[in-house]
Amino acid sequence: MGEALVRRQVVTAFLRHRDKILLLRRSGRMGSYRGRWADVSGYLEAATALEQARREIREETGLGDDALRLVREAPPLEVPAPEMDTCWVVHPFLFDVDDPSAVRLDWEHLEMKWIDPETLRH
Repeated sequence: MGEALVRRQVVTAFLRHRDKILLLRRSGRMGSYRGRWADVSGYLEAATALEQARREIREETGLGDDALRLVREAPPLEVPAPEMDTCWVVHPFLFDVDDPSAVRLDWEHLEMKWIDPETLRH
């Protein structure tokens, strides 16, 4: 029997504008999932998952709390990643964004797309 996966707490924030969801392509400078499309995410380091989600959004998109509206917070879910010896414990959030043109990417991402949520299935 193999070793247990290390549990790592992370937040994931989906940003929505009208009927589109923001996806970000991770840069080669990231420690994991380089070049992959993702949402806003980061390790849970703050006192609460919501506080961490807002911090990650500020850092990765430049959007402050006044540019966001929390729509929903879901219970944490476990996402095993045995190839990384990790089980991600993901704290998911959904925020609405009024002005998508205000998004400014930091070094963590190369590009962004606003997509129809149905395309996430593919």
